[in-house]
Amino acid sequence: MANTKQRDSFRASLDKEPHEVASMFDGVARRYDLTNTVISGGQDKYWRWATRRALALRPGERVLDLAAGTGVSTVELGKSGAWCVAADFSKGMLAAGRHRGVPMVAGDAMALPFADDSFDAVTISYGLRNVADPDLALREMLRVTKPGGRLVVAEFSTPVVPVFRTLYMEYLMKALPAVARAVSSNPDAYVYLAESVRAWPNQRQLAMRVAAAGWSSVKWRNLSGGVVALHRGFKLG
Repeated sequence: MANTKQRDSFRASLDKEPHEVASMFDGVARRYDLTNTVISGGQDKYWRWATRRALALRPGERVLDLAAGTGVSTVELGKSGAWCVAADFSKGMLAAGRHRGVPMVAGDAMALPFADDSFDAVTISYGLRNVADPDLALREMLRVTKPGGRLVVAEFSTPVVPVFRTLYMEYLMKALPAVARAVSSNPDAYVYLAESVRAWPNQRQLAMRVAAAGWSSVKWRNLSGGVVALHRGFKLG
């Protein structure tokens, strides 16, 4: 019993070795969606809706949903009438969402298993922060996007109001792991989440990295006071 508990409760290091991160997400898959709703105070649904709106999808377009996890985000994107495929490097996450009936592909964001110019739009939600080389992943997303296509990155970011930012960081490091212990199938993974959010670039810094990867007209929009930021860019044709 002790060995099972130790295996299930696991977090990756901030080196973000792909096999460690995939294993960690395999461990959270069973209660991932419930845990996200609880720790976000129900804001996760709004964030998914806002991501779909930012993509401005049209019926018949082809969309790649990276770091899709169990496919909740892919279902939301599909409400636009676009054809959406979920991709994630955690096979456990994809298996947990198989019942949703959306196309699913196991793949690494740093070496996407798709041809050049395959998609009208690409999005990645709360996953770029978990990639060992985010800049390489951004270039891969550019490669598989059609000329004229767009990218939206939804990611945890830096709250813009100083007092709120201080309270939020305290919540990340103290309250969030405690909440995760009550609801998550792998609570240690949420210690990693807190650490990785604190180490992540702020909105302007990330915008500069997205642009450096080759995306044009990069802008961002804050959600929930900057707890989450949506970064959007376009591939010139």
